Amino acid sequence: MDEKYKGIEKYGKYYSDSSLKQKVLKVAKKAGSRAINPALLLYYVLKSKKVSFADKAKICGALGYFILPLDIIPDFIPLAGYGDDLATLAWAIHTVYENVTPEMKEQAQKQLDEWFDNK
Repeated sequence: MDEKYKGIEKYGKYYSDSSLKQKVLKVAKKAGSRAINPALLLYYVLKSKKVSFADKAKICGALGYFILPLDIIPDFIPLAGYGDDLATLAWAIHTVYENVTPEMKEQAQKQLDEWFDNK
């Protein structure tokens, strides 16, 4: 496997739809619903049939890293704990941004509104 994809393989195994939802709801209580938008946006990109396998692997790796509580900066450390997670999500969005559609952005926002009663 190419050296640059080792992290994707390592963290991708931690991704699942249910573990993502669980993590999103947990993080949102601490960080606020706006901090969750990148994870949801990546989730909707991942579900698209038009996205390449390579981009889906990157997304799974980033979401798996986000889900895993013990990573480079453990999530329980106040303020800094989610910084590395958000940086990883930002990297993934930047990497696969050509796949992001307005509909995906709308789906992510709609899900946030539903989960957190934003009106």
